[in-house]
Amino acid sequence: MQDRVLAVAMNGVTGRMGYRQHLTRSVLAIRKAGGVELPDGSRVVPEPVLVGRSADKLRRIAEEHGIERWSTDLDTVLSDPGIEAYFDAQITSAREEALRSAIAAGKHIYTEKPTASTLGAALELAKLARDAGVCNGVVQDKLFLPGLIKLRRLLESGFFGRVLSIRGEFGYWVFEGGWQEPQRPSWNYRAEDGGGIVLDMFPHWHYIMEQLFAPVRAVTATTATHIARRWDEDGSPYAATAEDAAYAVFELEGGITAQINSSWCVRVDRDELVEFQVDGTEGSAVAGLRNCRIQHRVATPRAFWDPDAPADRGGYRDQWEHVPDNADFDNGFRAQWEQFISHVCAGTRFPYDLLSGARGLQLAEAGLRSASSGHRVELEEVDLP
Repeated sequence: MQDRVLAVAMNGVTGRMGYRQHLTRSVLAIRKAGGVELPDGSRVVPEPVLVGRSADKLRRIAEEHGIERWSTDLDTVLSDPGIEAYFDAQITSAREEALRSAIAAGKHIYTEKPTASTLGAALELAKLARDAGVCNGVVQDKLFLPGLIKLRRLLESGFFGRVLSIRGEFGYWVFEGGWQEPQRPSWNYRAEDGGGIVLDMFPHWHYIMEQLFAPVRAVTATTATHIARRWDEDGSPYAATAEDAAYAVFELEGGITAQINSSWCVRVDRDELVEFQVDGTEGSAVAGLRNCRIQHRVATPRAFWDPDAPADRGGYRDQWEHVPDNADFDNGFRAQWEQFISHVCAGTRFPYDLLSGARGLQLAEAGLRSASSGHRVELEEVDLP
């Protein structure tokens, strides 16, 4: 069978995430490997068409990676009938308008999150895509990471019994910029530009909870701007107007309680940058980006509170077992790209759509309302009319 080429307009690939994870480690890696194999045995090779604001950056990336087409004119790219799909990794504040234009042009949509600035706008995008009959998807990369794949395996096997609670810790120290270069762009700390850790991370926590455990029904959150003054890419100081830490309790359907701390002002004392401990009646697990450790009820040691006795060398962590890989894991972003390409070209199942992305934004909005009011906020079920 002859390979099919799928031309994908990729907007925002001059940024860190768009370039490293989506362009080089996903689309170009898939292209180099000969494309995505479909259920009928045929293959689809993605061909990126770069879009952005900086001609110099686009030209440099295109020349380095052998990409034939690039443009600073999004409208011209979207008017090309040979381009079937549109991907967006721009700054959040620019995404909604571009997605609307792409849907109106009849392009299949794959996008980073949040998909829009408000829940109402995100739901409207989902409705527009549905009415236009285009495939649509939202990046939910952490579901495709080895640690969470192992966690899903445990859940599907019934390892936990009844899940009781989830405790998550995420974050690291992001340098302020005054004496060491920051690891994140300055817009992340400006609310007026769509910044803030709630908008950045709560959509991630939402799809993890929704896809692995149960829908979220309520949230109680506290936020903080711990570092009030940072330095931008030009070395100029600016006032941080967005929160850089959030501490939240999520109530899930079925009585599961999730507590997740998110912070760009914490020094890491974990095995991985994010870890989730899941406790159930039959067993517990701690899952990170790559690894997953377990302790079943029959292997749970009896713990004692004794402040006068020294802890054993290795401590409690040595009492857990590691879940084996039992498989080769691809880059998580690439794995979801392959599923989306198969969805577009073969109609295979893809549950990570714009409506799911809208529910993630709903949780972020509810978290911000809770932090502002000091009250618990319930989430109403959202769907398309």
